Amino acid sequence: MADLMLRFDMRQPDFSTACRTEFYQAAIDMCAWGDDKGFGSVHLSEHHGSPDGYCPSPLVLASAIAARTNNIRMFISALIAPLHDPVQLAEDLAVLDIISRGRVIPIVSGGYREEEFKAAGKDLSIRKKYMDDIGPFLTKAWTGETFEYEGRTITITPQPFSSPRPMILMGGSSKPAARRAAREADYFIPSGPEIFEFYRAELKKLGKPDPGPMPAAPSTVTFVAEDPDAYWEKIAPHAQHETNMYAQWAEKAQMFTPYRHHDNLDELRASGAYIVYRPQELIDAARDMISAQPIMFHPLCGGIDPELGWASLNLFMDKVMQPLNEEGIV
Repeated sequence: MADLMLRFDMRQPDFSTACRTEFYQAAIDMCAWGDDKGFGSVHLSEHHGSPDGYCPSPLVLASAIAARTNNIRMFISALIAPLHDPVQLAEDLAVLDIISRGRVIPIVSGGYREEEFKAAGKDLSIRKKYMDDIGPFLTKAWTGETFEYEGRTITITPQPFSSPRPMILMGGSSKPAARRAAREADYFIPSGPEIFEFYRAELKKLGKPDPGPMPAAPSTVTFVAEDPDAYWEKIAPHAQHETNMYAQWAEKAQMFTPYRHHDNLDELRASGAYIVYRPQELIDAARDMISAQPIMFHPLCGGIDPELGWASLNLFMDKVMQPLNEEGIV
């Protein structure tokens, strides 16, 4: 069955017309709506110092969402761990695990934007040691027992809700990252299937269970409209802003990204990265999806006005959800 996903990174470029407070409130409201409608997960992201206001505090946003929801899982995708003090991170995640009753799942990543590290008074060179240490550190920290770390005596309280501890996922695009995840994490979120296969091989070497092939990931951002052309015209600059910013960041850091730079809006639409479906078109597309392939909605993508985001979500619920439910697709 397809998993219904929401995603928010809270970008708001200068041309976005939404009030910042209303924009954040809309994201929280949409998560509460998704929780009520059976959405499986929401994915929140972290970046710092972006001129478009990219969310720098996804744990705070997740806490607000947790207070308004009961079932939806909240993935921090990704949590740029080296920018956080490990003690504070362990405490924040423990409290958030309690508030959410175990529904927040951090995907711990090393980060890649040099500007963010400099602003935090850190250097990119710290990433390897930090990432090597953070898995064992969190595992010890969440026992509630006193332990030694870098010459300090540390006790983390309160203990998390999850037993024996919250899940620790790790992201990455390299073999060392996959090897580290196999050793220290509960799961690995890679940049592509080749690295995931290397991760599986590392698990086998360690005598750990094989998780099977890499799960299907959403390849497009989904919107629903009765008039896709008119809807695309309204959201296209926002989608363009998102993909171009991600592509620019990745190019500067010389790292892989699925995002591509697009100067032409027609070419962006033709790329299939952002699709506006008519209701019946999405029903037909969902029938062709492989088992467990997610359908991802990014209703505030690139600063889209919340009214436009709501229009897509409500149309999905009114004209798409019931047929897919009846066929057992979602």
